[in-house]
Amino acid sequence: MGLAEFETPTVLRPYQLLCVVRHPGEEQPKGQSEKLRRVRQAMREYPDMPITLVCNVGDVYLYQDPGTADDSPEGADYNRKRDLDILHLLALAPGSTLPARALFLTLLKRVASVRGICGYDTVTGAGWEGCPRAASGAYEKAHERGIDALIPPRTQEEMAREKRESLAALYAAEVVPVRPHILMCAVCQYGGGTRPPYPEDNLPELLELVLNRKPDLLIRMARGADWMMCAPCPKRVPKLNACVHILGSCGLSNEKRDLDLLQKLGLHFGSTMKARDLFRLILERIPTTQDVCRRDEACVCPSVWWDTCGESNRAQGSPNYEKGRAALLAKLGLP
Repeated sequence: MGLAEFETPTVLRPYQLLCVVRHPGEEQPKGQSEKLRRVRQAMREYPDMPITLVCNVGDVYLYQDPGTADDSPEGADYNRKRDLDILHLLALAPGSTLPARALFLTLLKRVASVRGICGYDTVTGAGWEGCPRAASGAYEKAHERGIDALIPPRTQEEMAREKRESLAALYAAEVVPVRPHILMCAVCQYGGGTRPPYPEDNLPELLELVLNRKPDLLIRMARGADWMMCAPCPKRVPKLNACVHILGSCGLSNEKRDLDLLQKLGLHFGSTMKARDLFRLILERIPTTQDVCRRDEACVCPSVWWDTCGESNRAQGSPNYEKGRAALLAKLGLP
């Protein structure tokens, strides 16, 4: 399947996310099995396909109410409550559209059990018996298997091959495309003692090349998880040139970091500079990672804006960046 086949979002009810997570062999509500099988298969082929969540909530969200065709047989009020309970846990509004990977990583982060969602400890009256599959333990077992059961990770063989090929391209290149903010990551790695070879990206190799062999190597500011630097990363999506670190949506936070750094440097995507000059500019204008990497209280986990780097920078900047900055300033002969 090509990417164009997934340009139109797949529409699901929130409760169907839980059914997708369940073991594929478990019996599903009548009429749901084939639809959910197709969703699972599509996610394996294109893990970042867009999914729109709709439910029968009415009120000011009436515009997205889907009707009852996908209701399970337990009753209208139960169906509405179950969907809203799930959206509440995900901190999403009816009609929200997210990439499948980001959506299911968030679900697995927030919903470890269907107890109290699909079934209740006490049946309080007719229509509140809950789903007969709620106590099967199927969702909980699938939750333990994690996202890899739904979306296969990149193989070690693929990443090792990508490492070899991208390094060969790096050493032969006259101009190296790099997404802006990971040049700060290179400083953090250097301060933390990371040196080549490093399996998950080519930043240590780039820095070693600039410091010791090609000081006038040209670096061009590039968008996305560009191949020459990020090829071997376990969280890179080659088809999209995208980063799906943390909750599968790290591209948003990283894109903001790229633009924040470019603004501070007075540069743009496409800007090209000699590597040593560019690192000097970064080290002079960015004394702490907090200036670019920090995320505020609104970005608590899970959020499409949250990541561990943003969280750690709320209290202070990275000590490794400060160590790396001091060491690189000395190597570059700057005060």
